[in-house]
Amino acid sequence: MSAVSGIADRPAPARKYDQLRTRLRILHVVASADFKLKYSGSALGYVWSLIKPFTLFTMLYLVFGRVFKLGVISHYYALSLLLGIVLVTFFNDATMLGMYSLVARESLLRKLSFARSVIPTSATLTAAITFAVNLIAIAAFVAWKQVVPQLGWFLLFPLMLELYIWVLAISLILSALFVRLRDIGQIWELVLQVLFYATPIIYPIGYLPEWARKLVFLNPFTQILQDVRAIVLYPDIPPNRITIATAFGTPWARLIPITIVLVVATFGVRLFRREEPYFAERV
Repeated sequence: MSAVSGIADRPAPARKYDQLRTRLRILHVVASADFKLKYSGSALGYVWSLIKPFTLFTMLYLVFGRVFKLGVISHYYALSLLLGIVLVTFFNDATMLGMYSLVARESLLRKLSFARSVIPTSATLTAAITFAVNLIAIAAFVAWKQVVPQLGWFLLFPLMLELYIWVLAISLILSALFVRLRDIGQIWELVLQVLFYATPIIYPIGYLPEWARKLVFLNPFTQILQDVRAIVLYPDIPPNRITIATAFGTPWARLIPITIVLVVATFGVRLFRREEPYFAERV
């Protein structure tokens, strides 16, 4: 019996397991290579992954925390702002990298046969590596602020999973659409700018009227951000720790953004699979 026929005769679950292992191996190689190439030849190297969000944080804190006195309202305003900036930086970078990923890898698309979803997924994982580095810096900042860890911090893991699914879902949609219509890049950059100010990153969510709180919570990113703040900054004043459950007055409200994430993820996977056969000829 030949090696090829031996592989073909393997049970279906075993073949699926082999395919999964191959995809994970490709994801690991591509994501690691992209992250290393991103800072190759740079004098500061990986330090740049910290400079970008912390420079933005410093500028915004000086303007809004000091000049507009938002830092006077809460002792934890600086940490709250930093959490928002690091999370939104990951969201922006991951979706932008995911959107451009197929076009950037056009040579692979035309020469090799593999699951095309590996490409935008590896792009989001590259951003996730940078995000992990920034989280280490946040942990040091939390320790400096003398915030005592709680068992509830373990709830951060499902929130990070929800955030990644949300990022990946949008990246699949954007990458598929960008191959067909390059104007999507300009549109998405504009959308990100609007979302930055429409999301309570710089200002406390307690500043918004009740109807506006419910509106911004329809964005799953806002729900994730506020849940992270409520968990990490538990000693903060209540108006800064408003979650979707308190905004709507029921814990069942948490199902709203989760449902949105799942619906968009399902749509993203179906759209990507529908467009996948045409990527090589369109890029």
